[in-house]
Amino acid sequence: MALEQSFVGREYPPESVYEVGREKIREFAEAIGDPRPEYLDVEAAKALGYADVVAPPTFTTIVNLASINRIVNDPELGLDYSRMVHGDQSFTHHSPVVAGDRLAVTTVVESISRRAGNDFITLKAEIRTDAGEPRVTTRALLVVRDAEEGQA
Repeated sequence: MALEQSFVGREYPPESVYEVGREKIREFAEAIGDPRPEYLDVEAAKALGYADVVAPPTFTTIVNLASINRIVNDPELGLDYSRMVHGDQSFTHHSPVVAGDRLAVTTVVESISRRAGNDFITLKAEIRTDAGEPRVTTRALLVVRDAEEGQA
């Protein structure tokens, strides 16, 4: 089933605020196998000029996942989740995410296209503090394989 084209340009405002904690940063750094001191130790982070421990560059994936799921699980979009794969992800960093930040995500469906029987949807997320300070812009390309085969 082809994705619903009317979703292009649809904006999803923040539903909640995510408070970045030191423990979450530590867990993420350990999960990706990156033991840099600025991710784990407040004094090491402060020595580098950060207010607190700093999050690894891809940490905001945690924050962004809920907004992506909110869109792809909307039945009106027509996305068959069992056929979806993650095609690409990019991050544009405006300023570091540090422990204590309170983050909110606004997501936009940037584009929907079809090629060789597959649907492609690009989602752009603006991640800012609850005070409006920009932290990261992300783009996720999702591919729905053999979309027409999922039609009933």
